Amino acid sequence: MLFKADFAFRRVTDISPSFLKKHDIKGLLLDLDNTLTTHDNPRPADGVIDWIKKIKSDGIKMMIVSNNHPPRVKPFAEMLGLDFVSEGKKPLSSGFNRAQKLMDIPFKNLAVVGDQIFTDMLGANLKRIKGIFVFPIELEGKEQKFIRFKRVIEKPFLPKLTKNV
Repeated sequence: MLFKADFAFRRVTDISPSFLKKHDIKGLLLDLDNTLTTHDNPRPADGVIDWIKKIKSDGIKMMIVSNNHPPRVKPFAEMLGLDFVSEGKKPLSSGFNRAQKLMDIPFKNLAVVGDQIFTDMLGANLKRIKGIFVFPIELEGKEQKFIRFKRVIEKPFLPKLTKNV
């Protein structure tokens, strides 16, 4: 099924290095908005900075892959000390391909981490990369009508939280 996630966590900070190692994941392709922070917020969500440090210290590479434009993604990625691909065109493969080349990790050892079924998880499945769904940090406001619409139609595809990790 194209819209399924391989794993699901409440927040990105719930993903542990031991879980990643258990599943032979050596690199994470991280979504930005509603995964690492809320929409248009220049600061990471609570716990994200410490989580990034912990994941890095365990030797797991990370890169932000976002559909946003460089003025949004670049300062955020720099603050976290991560490389990034902006205008990633998810669910299409071009952003994932660029990130994989920069990370120099085989696709079988990568995982896409994101909060949207029809961009992040669909993109992971189309590229045959592991998909780790994280529930959105917050529901989008009225100004983000398209994303709010997608949230309604993705409900039947939402995964259950991963247990025993």
